[in-house]
Amino acid sequence: MHDDLVDHLTRSTPLSRGEALRVIQDVLAYFDETTVDYVRRRHRELQAQGLVNATIFERIETDLKYRAVAPPDLSQRQLRRIVYG
Repeated sequence: MHDDLVDHLTRSTPLSRGEALRVIQDVLAYFDETTVDYVRRRHRELQAQGLVNATIFERIETDLKYRAVAPPDLSQRQLRRIVYG
């Protein structure tokens, strides 16, 4: 699976074939995270940094636009509903 990408990484980096495959799998797993899971995880992380909800939801709203497959635009109210139900 993804042999052409593994080949590219082994040619363009010092990674071995096995290391390149692990990197690809890690990246794919990262981007496999659903929007809901991402919002909840980021909220917890930013809250743990001591940020307040107004700042947190503004940052999440901005960050979502730059995901590999951007979800539909979500308002801060929709983001709050994801986190708090």
